[in-house]
Order: sequence, then C-alpha cells, then structure tokens
Amino acid sequence: MNRAFLFAAAAATLAAGAAPAAAPQFETPAPIAYLIDLSSGAVLFEKNADKRIPPASMAKLMTTDVAFELIDRGQLPMNKMCTVRPETWQKWHGPQAGSTMFLSPNEQVSVENLLHGIVTLSGNDASVVLAECIAGTEQAFVEQMNALARQLGLANSRFCNPIGWPDEGCTYTTARDLGTLARSTIERHPKLYKQFYGQTQFTWGKTLGSGQAITQGNRNPILGKVPGADGLKTGHTQEAGYGFTGSAEQNGRRLIEVVGGLDSWNGRVEESVRLMQWGFNAWQTKPLFKQGAVVATAKVQMGDSTEVPLVAPRDLAVTVPAGLSLTNQMQVKVRYDGPVKAPIKKGQEIAQLVVSTGDTEPQMVPLIAGEDVGEAGFFTRAWIGLKGLLGLA
Repeated sequence: MNRAFLFAAAAATLAAGAAPAAAPQFETPAPIAYLIDLSSGAVLFEKNADKRIPPASMAKLMTTDVAFELIDRGQLPMNKMCTVRPETWQKWHGPQAGSTMFLSPNEQVSVENLLHGIVTLSGNDASVVLAECIAGTEQAFVEQMNALARQLGLANSRFCNPIGWPDEGCTYTTARDLGTLARSTIERHPKLYKQFYGQTQFTWGKTLGSGQAITQGNRNPILGKVPGADGLKTGHTQEAGYGFTGSAEQNGRRLIEVVGGLDSWNGRVEESVRLMQWGFNAWQTKPLFKQGAVVATAKVQMGDSTEVPLVAPRDLAVTVPAGLSLTNQMQVKVRYDGPVKAPIKKGQEIAQLVVSTGDTEPQMVPLIAGEDVGEAGFFTRAWIGLKGLLGLA
C-alpha cells in the first residue's frame, strides 16, 4: 500500500489564505529545451524534453563519461599512450571530417590530451582514437557507451558511434537523457569534470608550412557570459541543428540546461544564456534538511523493529519562485510503499519526500533507511500472525 502523509517542519508549513505561488514563465524559440536544478532535483523548464533527437557532438558527453568511469575505477591511466592509426587519421581529417584536434598519423597521444581534444575542441579524430584505444574497435566502444547508458537510466538514448556523426537515425537521445548524462559526469566524476570541462582553449597540432602551434577555443556559448559556467558540450549538424548541454554553478547552486534544434550559432548562444540566467534569477533554492537528519519514520513489516527512521541522504533543498517565503504555499509529504518489508539495509532508498509549492511541479527527493532492520524471529513472527488473526495488528 502506498502511504503518504503530511507533516509540519520548521521551515515547511502551509499558510492558510496565502495567494497561490505561480511558477515563473519562460518562452524560447528553441524547439527543444530543458533546465534542472541539481540542488533540489527540480525541473524548472521543459519543452519537448522527451522527444528523440540526433545529439550531434553532444554524443561525446557519453564518450567522455565512459572514459571517466574507467579512469575512476583505475582501469584507464590518463598517461596511457594511444596510437593514431593511419586509417583513422585518413577518415577524420580535412574539412569533410568536421571538428578536429589536428592529430597526425601514427602519432602517440595520451588519454589525458585526447580528452582535452574531445571536451574543449570537440575533435572527431580524438574521439575515435580514444574509442579504439580503450576498446580495440569503435564498435566495441559503442557497446560500452550503450551499457553505461542503460546503467544511468537513459531510457530514450542509443549510440551507434562515439561522435554523434549522422547515421540515418541510428544514434538518438532526448534532452532529459542529456541532462541525466551531464548530471552523471558532474556528480560521479567531480575531479575529472573540474579538470577537463570549462577550459577556454587547448593547443595541439601544427599548421602546414610554418609549423605554428594550433590553438582552438572552446565553443561553449555560456563560458564568460554566465557567472559560474564550466561545461559542457555543444553539437551541430545539418540534421540536428545547433544544440548545447551546459552547466553553471552560483553560490553552491548548480543548474544543467539542454537546448536543441536551433537554426544558428548566434541563436544557440542567445537561448543558452537566456535560459540559464532565467533559471538563476527567477528561482531560488531553500534548504529543508541537512544530510543525516531524520525526516520521518516508516512502518516495517515482519522486522525485528516495527519502524525505521527515514533519513536525508544529502542536504535536501527545494527550488521555489524567487521571493517566495518558505511559509507560503508549501506542502511537504513523505511517500513510501508500506509497510516496508524487512530486511532493510541502512542507506537503502525506501521513501520519497514530495514538496509542492502552488502551481509548480512537485519536487521529489529520496529518503533512505537510517538503520538496518533485520527479519523478525520465529516467535515475533508468530505473535504478529496471532495479532493479525485476532484483529489486533
């Protein structure tokens, strides 16, 4: 049985007679748009967020995330040297090959430099060389991409190459999935995210003739335009239009945005900046519970305890319209399927905190078990069964 109950908290009550809290409004010509506040998990804006779209170079977010996973597991040293196969170079150099790191045939390049070439320069050559270096073949690497996509819950995404190159619709994703992927990179790999994303430029390769070093700038449209901007990845093909998955952090509050399907470079810049600025200006985040705080209790079935504390797994917050007081139009519920059947492990997610403010979408954050609850012993189970028969339970 799904159980949900209201409760009063020090900073979360419902004020009688207050005017309903209206969600801030935003309009954009972008066919695809999505904005999420990581501090609370609130979706602040969405427009066609679940429509399948070609990701173009935003697919490289997954290529990079696969590498980050392997690095953090200790399975991929960043100083590992990768060889640029002549066949790979032949396919991915020149104007017809799109963005390039300007690698050379048979060149030895470290994983670290290839990642800079992918993240900052969007190098198609760098992406394929890294894929071959990690998995042996491009197709084997694609299988790793899709395995990680399933692990992260990207239900509407499929990758058929590591660069987002047009492939007659084989590769697709959604704005919501791109937001989830960006969140994975930021939260699961914070050190690597900080090291590789947000660089304004990177130098690699030499010009023909003069041999001058080639420095290319990051195409990220919000770098230097939105305070705290530090990622992530642009994408553009004729099929996909101009797109961007981006993130910025201000005063400990991080937003992730996705825009797609725009018809110009300048349009991508304008809408990326507008959406991110609106997210920071029109909304505010308010704290609810500190990590480890006991929020409520849940009933337990057939356990050596009849209740288990529900604990905040991290600092919990709610995102509300700017200027809204926490005592205005806020309703807080704890929801769980219960009684929760024992055994229960400490740290197991067993409930959700559901926060509603006026006409904004409900925000749901997980609550975890604060302690282990074992299965009831024989005599306890017998007593529980007897009480049930006698109608005393």
